[in-house]
Amino acid sequence: MSCFQGLFFCPEASSLLFHNFCVYHIDAPGHELGAAAISSNLPVPTVDDLAEQVAEVLDHFGLHEVICMGVTAGAYILTLFSIKYRERVAGLILVSPLCREPSWTEWFYNKLMINLFYFYGICGVVKETLLQRYFSEELRSTQSGKSDIVQACRRLLDERQSKNVMRFLQAIDKRHDLSEGLKKLRCRTLIFVGENSPFHQEALHINAVMDRRYNALVEVQVCGSLVTEEQPHAMLIPIEYFLMGYGFYRPPQLSPGLGSSPISPSDSYISADLLSPESLGLKLKPIKTRLAMNE
Repeated sequence: MSCFQGLFFCPEASSLLFHNFCVYHIDAPGHELGAAAISSNLPVPTVDDLAEQVAEVLDHFGLHEVICMGVTAGAYILTLFSIKYRERVAGLILVSPLCREPSWTEWFYNKLMINLFYFYGICGVVKETLLQRYFSEELRSTQSGKSDIVQACRRLLDERQSKNVMRFLQAIDKRHDLSEGLKKLRCRTLIFVGENSPFHQEALHINAVMDRRYNALVEVQVCGSLVTEEQPHAMLIPIEYFLMGYGFYRPPQLSPGLGSSPISPSDSYISADLLSPESLGLKLKPIKTRLAMNE
């Protein structure tokens, strides 16, 4: 859950999400804690293979319809899954998602990292390159570079099997463009992206190619790709408003001892004033809470 701890540990988020949902967390193959190195004799999975593995997890637990949340490459896999299995996805929450084939710049960095993974494992250069993708420069700067978030991310990278991470990067590096499939996608989609994320243009592209009736974009200022970790509080009101469209609401009060939530509405209604950029510190585009799904 390394991409979601910041969000899930917010009392306001946990009261909303865990009150309404049973959360299933899916790791990429070999990314779970304590995982052994995957044999080099096994073929590297394709992004389509990874999307099919999501379907296998849902089948195993008997889940027929889900709301998916994914970050960067994970968001790509879940978007691909939703295109393949439209009847199984009620909604998507995508954080700094990928959508198109790698740009030349990303392709170059991916090839560099794959070679470094192969010869040196998760070395310092690899860590710093990944951190640049994850977090804003402000968080990684000399003054704040020892933040708990950045240090925790470095420790988590140390705990991963480098060959397993390399295989996942190889799969994502060979991804294909989802633009045509997104044009036909009709599930409600909420997109978050940090304005300093290297995948900022990808999020804008998804917002542009999808039917505007079914998606909304939230651009978070002074933030990198991992909005869930760097600025999780910026996600709370948009997610709450998004889930209202499905009839999901926060419980009237948080558990004893946690106090009242600063964003919890007393009557299950969110004032439009709360969604202003000034109050949120966001570039927030309107989100429709009720949509005609059977068109």
